[in-house]
Amino acid sequence: MDFLPGSVGFDPLGWTAGHDFASQLLWFDALVQNVDRTWRNPNLLVWHRNIWLIDHGAALYYHHNWPTADPKRAFDASDHVVRDRATALPEAHAVLAPQVTESLLREVTALVPAEWFGDRGAEAYVTHLLERAPVVPEVIRR
Repeated sequence: MDFLPGSVGFDPLGWTAGHDFASQLLWFDALVQNVDRTWRNPNLLVWHRNIWLIDHGAALYYHHNWPTADPKRAFDASDHVVRDRATALPEAHAVLAPQVTESLLREVTALVPAEWFGDRGAEAYVTHLLERAPVVPEVIRR
């Protein structure tokens, strides 16, 4: 976590996200099912000409209702703030999907207090994300 002094909120009318960045951002948001990165609330800051992702509070929302969690659930990107710039999704998938590994997910979930995972434990998140990563391009709906 960091404080970005002098940062400004991302506005798609004032800043342009590169196609590769936009594609990777949309891919990532589809992976974690972050429904809160719209043009109304992009949850992005610009600092020293770089775009920073903030506020992931609407990601992984499926954990509120595990019985309906489906790694193949569609991701509605129709309001995503960089949807129109995300023209390299196959390339983003080729770069990002192989990085979502079991060892990485176990390393990351080990950093989270066990009680935060509830009854299902970290294993449910590891399994869900491992199953979702390979199908991300198929679940994005524009």
